[in-house]
Amino acid sequence: MSIRAGGLAAAAAGCVLATPVAVWWLVGDLSVDVPQGTGLDYAFRPPDIGPVVERVAGLGAVAVMVLTLGLLIWAARGRRFDGRWWAALVPALVAGAIAGAGARVVTAGTIGANIGAGLALVGGGVVVGLLLLWAAGWSARLLLSR
Repeated sequence: MSIRAGGLAAAAAGCVLATPVAVWWLVGDLSVDVPQGTGLDYAFRPPDIGPVVERVAGLGAVAVMVLTLGLLIWAARGRRFDGRWWAALVPALVAGAIAGAGARVVTAGTIGANIGAGLALVGGGVVVGLLLLWAAGWSARLLLSR
């Protein structure tokens, strides 16, 4: 990295933090459509936020994700961002995307059991854990090799 490493590190962190929220918003509510008054079953109740707050958070996260990812790609093409960091950043971004989509699955209202919630928690949790473990290990390797 260069003198602007702090700014690029902040961009990478912002991108990683914005990804789950952006994906969560882009996926949208996965609850089944039922007639008014029909009770839905939930593995976990979704957060009680209004549609305006949801839209602002989603659009903001998408904007942060697009801008920071664009900045990182631009910096990498200009050799101002060490390309070895992509091996840590990409798994962290994929983990965030899985977590964001998984959050929509586990909070979806269903009629009866939500089998997807169990699969998302068990399967998605393992994959997210492995991806974050890889990202942390690779980051430590790069930091310690300086």
